[in-house]
Parts: sequence; C-alpha cells; structure tokens
Amino acid sequence: MAQYFSLHPEHPQPRLIRQAAEIMRGGGLVALPTDSAYALAALTGDASVLARIRQIRGVDERHHFTLMCRDLSEIATYARVDNAQYRLLKATTPGAYTFILEGTKELPRRVLHPKRKTIGLRVPDHPVVSALLEELNEPMLTSTLLLPDEDLPLTDPEEIRDRLEKQVELIIEAGYCGPEATSVIDLTSGAPELVRAGRGDLAPFGLEAD
Repeated sequence: MAQYFSLHPEHPQPRLIRQAAEIMRGGGLVALPTDSAYALAALTGDASVLARIRQIRGVDERHHFTLMCRDLSEIATYARVDNAQYRLLKATTPGAYTFILEGTKELPRRVLHPKRKTIGLRVPDHPVVSALLEELNEPMLTSTLLLPDEDLPLTDPEEIRDRLEKQVELIIEAGYCGPEATSVIDLTSGAPELVRAGRGDLAPFGLEAD
C-alpha cells in the first residue's frame, strides 16, 4: 500500500522530503506533481523499477524516459550538449520542457532509447521536485503519469491513490497539478524539432504547434 504525503506547494516540509528520498533510495516508485502533469519517478539504478513504470504506462522499451535534473550542469553530465544546444537550454530552463538529447556513458544503457541512445532531460520548475532532487543529490528517472488508453495524465492525487496504491510506494500531494504535459523538443539533429506540444511555450525555439 502506498504512503501518502501532503506537502506544502511552495515550502515543502524538509522531514517529508527526506522520507520521500529514503523511499526512492530503497527502490520505491513515487507519483509526484511537477510544473506540468503528475509523473512517476524513481532512481536510475534500479532496473526493476523501470519495468514497473513501463507496465503502469503500457509502453515498450522504445519509450523515452525523462531524466529530471537540478540544473544545466547536471544535464551536461548525462547528455551531450554543444554550445548552441546549451544556449537554448539556458534560455528555457527551469520550465515545462523535455529535451531529447544523446545520452552519455554516465547513464545505464537500459534507460536510453535502444536504437537512438537518446533520453529526455529536463529541469523542472516546481519547489517540491526541486527540494527532492536536492535531497537525493542525483537525478530522477521519470515518465508522465498517463495510463494506457487514456488521453490525459492523472491529476487528482486521491484518484491516483485509488488506482495505483498497490503499484507505487508513495503518492505526493502538493496542491493543484494541471493535466498538460511538457513540450518535448528534439535537439539531436541541429535545429529544434517539435515532438509534442505541451505546457512549455514554443516561441523560444521558433516552433508552432500543429
């Protein structure tokens, strides 16, 4: 049965942040609010948690996971970033964007796209997530909490508890979390390419939603 934490959305309680980090270090899977939609989050070192996320989401090994990082320097540890990419990232992070980039050898191969060797990376703009990343002192591997055959991610923590309480170790509630996922931008081919229009403004990339 999942634990359920109610955190202050602007000033999350340090005690609960520490407890959430311990749950994740023990291999726990967490449902947490972000600056876009709710996400499933775990640490990168546990292969079994990846399988659990794929099962909940109903996705295969070609699904792009997202590595949530504290800042740009952390992104540069886990992805190959050239000067032009870095300038774009600096102008748009933190924020509701996921960037597809080529992963580095710092990441386990199992978390990368099997053919492209890419991964999604982002720096979220949410006090609870930022506090948890700081406490963990490492990135979180995440995926939007979108269940199979549904059009929108789950947004209500009570509904998440009803539907997933036996599939995750922790559910975090921290005020309203909207249904719109991040904008996904592929930066691997030079010019930014739109993969998914979401909450993040596309204007900085010279892109428009279809």
